[in-house]
Amino acid sequence: MNTPRRNTSRWRRGAALSSVPALLALTSCSAEVQRGWLPGERDTTDHTPLVTDLWVNSWIAAIIIGAITWGLILWCIIAYRRRKNTVGFPRQMSYNLPLEVFYLSVPLMIIMVLFVFTDRDQRAMDDRFENPDVVIDVRGKQWAWDFNYVKEDVHEDPGVQAHLDGNWGAPDRLPTLYLPVNKKVELQLNSRDVQHSFWVVEFMQKRDLYPGENQYNRYIDIVPTRTGEYTGKCAELCGEYHSEMLFKVRVVTEQEYNNRISELRAKGNTGIRGDEYDRNPARPALEQAQQRTEP
Repeated sequence: MNTPRRNTSRWRRGAALSSVPALLALTSCSAEVQRGWLPGERDTTDHTPLVTDLWVNSWIAAIIIGAITWGLILWCIIAYRRRKNTVGFPRQMSYNLPLEVFYLSVPLMIIMVLFVFTDRDQRAMDDRFENPDVVIDVRGKQWAWDFNYVKEDVHEDPGVQAHLDGNWGAPDRLPTLYLPVNKKVELQLNSRDVQHSFWVVEFMQKRDLYPGENQYNRYIDIVPTRTGEYTGKCAELCGEYHSEMLFKVRVVTEQEYNNRISELRAKGNTGIRGDEYDRNPARPALEQAQQRTEP
């Protein structure tokens, strides 16, 4: 009486298992899966392909290693399970030198391979342009941003805190940074007060901003390759209104960028809003001992 039910149950389990590869094949075709569910698009900047490939390939390697590991575990559970009518303990082994060497060497090889690719991509992303087309001095402050276009000698209006109240409209009030598409851009990151972190979400790259002159690397050199409007925020807890330290980035054509510079110059936003607006008690002592390295 139980045979039909058991057969039906087995058929259902078999059908469910056989559908898993089909579902994986279908989902792998989506753009979100191909870039590992990362934000933005693959070609947003010249660095986003590096980040995407490193992220996706690391997950592929992890899945393959995980499948092999779990397969070996399950095989051991099944192959060496205690059989019916077994008496006593199985033969005990004190060590197995080839197996121990394998367990040691394989993880080391995996770590070394990940390190090599990570170091290669990190170095490529940290390289500075010898002669960038655009240099922008970025100043983080509690709780907004100031943007200075260094070569053009103009600046955006001083950034104002977002003051989120749950109603629509805050994005229209955010500080906005303009970048020309397909141009070499160097961002020079500085803090006016406490530690912040400059993060453009779709650029898949961020860097911390430290007050004073203690920052090891305060530069981001990129080439924006896709026009559009992108989301920026502070990624370091910097005080009570950290969540409202937001900004926007608009990647525009070269003509639109030049028009923006002309607008700022016509408004009287000439010059650079630099160190004189910093709020850093340690700054006077630091100025005597350390000098900022300009590009």
